[in-house]
Amino acid sequence: MPEQVSTKPRRSLGGWLLIAVPYAWLLFFFLAPFFIVFKISLSEIAVAIPPYMPTFDPSAGWDGLMKMIGGLSFGNYVWLTQDDLYWKSYLSSVSIAGVSTLITLLVGFPIAYGMARAPKEWRTTLLMLVILPFWTSFLIRVYAWIGILKNEGLLNQFLLWLGLIDQPLTILNTNIAVYIGIVYSYLPFLVLPLYANLEKLDTSLLEAAADLGCPPWRSFWTITVPLAIPGVIAGCFLVFIPAVGEFVIPDLLGGSETLMIGKTLWMEFFTNRDWPVSSAVAVILLLILVVPIVLFQNQQQKAAERGL
Repeated sequence: MPEQVSTKPRRSLGGWLLIAVPYAWLLFFFLAPFFIVFKISLSEIAVAIPPYMPTFDPSAGWDGLMKMIGGLSFGNYVWLTQDDLYWKSYLSSVSIAGVSTLITLLVGFPIAYGMARAPKEWRTTLLMLVILPFWTSFLIRVYAWIGILKNEGLLNQFLLWLGLIDQPLTILNTNIAVYIGIVYSYLPFLVLPLYANLEKLDTSLLEAAADLGCPPWRSFWTITVPLAIPGVIAGCFLVFIPAVGEFVIPDLLGGSETLMIGKTLWMEFFTNRDWPVSSAVAVILLLILVVPIVLFQNQQQKAAERGL
């Protein structure tokens, strides 16, 4: 029998380097820090520098490494299940981030849709207006909302001037202020991918639906919305993921009763100086965010393979 020659192209050195660069980036800037944090989460708090034990002494060699591994335990993770503060912080963070993401979607979809349907000469200007807030420091933008939402702030003064209220509303230091801050801060992260998706929408499909007698509202729900789902999913992920671990917005705009895992993590790390527990909190938070995304991507990949 004639020898079969493989038709699979051989990857050149440049191709291997092109693949190696992102993997090296992932290794050094994500996996290595993650394993360091995970190791600290298995340690115990100590009055020392660093404030945990056991630590690895390179001069001790293999015996020192085995001694360090033998001193690790999952006690901090057990502690997280026994204290109500932590699981309530996780639930509150997911709840606030979910509601904020939904509000951001309701606000951002009309903006992205209007930008995509605007004349081409206006789209660049509208896109720049969406990106414009990024030119100002995130911290300054959040501080600006304090001046807007406080009892004697611009919002209450405007409502009093209109005669809509008789006394100032208490908005600052509440969860409502946190929702406002998250929606305002992360709105561009939803608008941009959604706009990129809607801009590529084939308008001939809408024209065909109109020719067949389909009213505009029905063609919007049966054509535009299903085709915009990838942009909606991408935008919601970009809003929900950072919102879950948000610290600045709940700390500045939220009150003492605003419970989010970012504030809890800050308190454990900087106030209590409990690095092992705070590392365990961070690891669990990462798993809460990463595992559902990986499962969703696998489901989408299987659905795409079935479609082929």
